Amino acid sequence: MKLFQRTIRDLHQMLLDREISSVELTESVLGHIDAVGDKTKAYLLVTRELAFRQAKDADERLRAKRDVKPLTGIPIALKDVLCVKDVPSTAGSKILKGFTPPYSATVVDRLESEGAVFLGKTNCDEFAMGSSNENSGYWPVHNPWGLDRVPGGSSGGSASAVASGEAIAALGSDTGGSIRQPAALTGTVGLKPTYGRVSRYGLIAFASSLDQIGPMTRDVADAAVLLQSIAGHDPRDSTCSTRPVPDYLATLRKGVKGMRLGVPREYFVAGMEPAVEQAINDAIRLMEQQGAKIEEVSLPHSDVALPAYYIIAPAEASSNLARYDGVRYGYQAEGAKNLLEEYMLTRQQGFGAEVKRRIMLGTYALSSGYYDAYYLQAQKVRTLIIEDFKRAFEKVDALLGATSPTVAFPLGAKTQDPVAMYLNDIITIPANLGNVCGISVPCGLADGLPIGLQVIAPGFREETALQVAYAFEAAADFRKLQSPLMRSAA
Repeated sequence: MKLFQRTIRDLHQMLLDREISSVELTESVLGHIDAVGDKTKAYLLVTRELAFRQAKDADERLRAKRDVKPLTGIPIALKDVLCVKDVPSTAGSKILKGFTPPYSATVVDRLESEGAVFLGKTNCDEFAMGSSNENSGYWPVHNPWGLDRVPGGSSGGSASAVASGEAIAALGSDTGGSIRQPAALTGTVGLKPTYGRVSRYGLIAFASSLDQIGPMTRDVADAAVLLQSIAGHDPRDSTCSTRPVPDYLATLRKGVKGMRLGVPREYFVAGMEPAVEQAINDAIRLMEQQGAKIEEVSLPHSDVALPAYYIIAPAEASSNLARYDGVRYGYQAEGAKNLLEEYMLTRQQGFGAEVKRRIMLGTYALSSGYYDAYYLQAQKVRTLIIEDFKRAFEKVDALLGATSPTVAFPLGAKTQDPVAMYLNDIITIPANLGNVCGISVPCGLADGLPIGLQVIAPGFREETALQVAYAFEAAADFRKLQSPLMRSAA
């Protein structure tokens, strides 16, 4: 097994035992990026010099046995919505081309303090708006399980990098499913923490009341390790919770015997592929065999989560993206006759079609005469969804269902039908609106393409979601599955 195919925990032990150095490990991952990077297009920028500098620093730490942490010397990829000081950060948009942040996101600072190695910035849908990673302002990402397939979005670059062996782990962001859905479509593990569990400082915003940063890894234990390092209060983010962070690894292996696991009847949606439905039912039966009590539950307002989301998120986006005007930083259109024309030309040329669509949707929903009919009504629906989850979690400890109703679809199949594209997030969006946490874990293949099982737990109970996901992973043992691009290097 090559170094880039191993898990965080395996590599951490090898680094501690001095079997390998961080420089050797980094060379292995960067070499694989050189070999397959043109096929996946997972990265927008590979920070080779920074990676080797950090790897050498990590080796010094390891030699001196000074402040060695689980991520010391481990190569990690960062979604391009996360600011890294002095490293270009574009959020996958041409309007931010050339922007170099003067500061790093809190999660980046925390990883750096542990001695992690930054491989580069992964491709994503522009400003994290998309479900297929075809909305990138630069190029689409290809799924390592089938290069003619999408990897999911918007964190498709991070998912593809982990699934192909171009990163040991990665960070993504999840506003309506953008970590969990691409994890499902690439056979990786993706966790959306509760809003407030991880600081959003330094995250280029899409929808500020929904965005959350989380880990994307090869298995559940690695997700626990990565979450442990980035979670916790940050005074620079006023929405970041002061709740103490539990030890996620401590409860990981407790199993599900005696746990009550709910199956929302509304999550078996119309249009779900038969193979996906079969895999989810098999996963539920496996959990029952492991000692869990399975109960059907109802989340009655799930059917209105999608329309509510596509009012709230675009409304917040229209406000957040108003700052990109070509005056202070990023792309600036040429040839404008006055300031107003400069604004208009910059935004017309700098933003892609999907971003423009959502800005217009959000601006319309917030406009005079329509605010009460659309935005206020959507916020009321959001409250109903929160209450649905509260009632469900009075009866059960966690919820089980599909992450995506389909496996990865062909590139270009849905680009001309925005509504069909939006429906890919129909099962993931409620968790963002309901402020609960969720994780996607591989649960099988259909026609050689991965399927994801979603585990949803109450807010700030990430340890429960991880515990259930780990129990399933251990029983099903799908973590041994590797994409063709990963296997080809064996």
